[in-house]
Amino acid sequence: MHFQGILLGLASFLSIGVFHPIVIKCEYRFSYRIWPVFLAAGLILLGISAFVRNVIPSAVLGVVGFSCLWSIIELFHQHKRVEKGWFPANPKHHPAKTDTDKP
Repeated sequence: MHFQGILLGLASFLSIGVFHPIVIKCEYRFSYRIWPVFLAAGLILLGISAFVRNVIPSAVLGVVGFSCLWSIIELFHQHKRVEKGWFPANPKHHPAKTDTDKP
């Protein structure tokens, strides 16, 4: 039997599951402006993935690298969700809304 597909599926599942709370916490602590860190991490992981000879580690690095890149989009979406009030805002990054802020 070959378990490479199952291992890669598990790695993808775990990567998505781990990055979801990371995005939420990073947006809260640092705001969406931390996106360059995710860009650098994603590009570095993809670069390393290109040079790893073993297929499974290379694929896992690629999945995690692309998860970092996808997290950039999710950071901006999370920022919008915070603005809508769906998630708590960090007072250091999001000014408190008042009744006078309504259109």
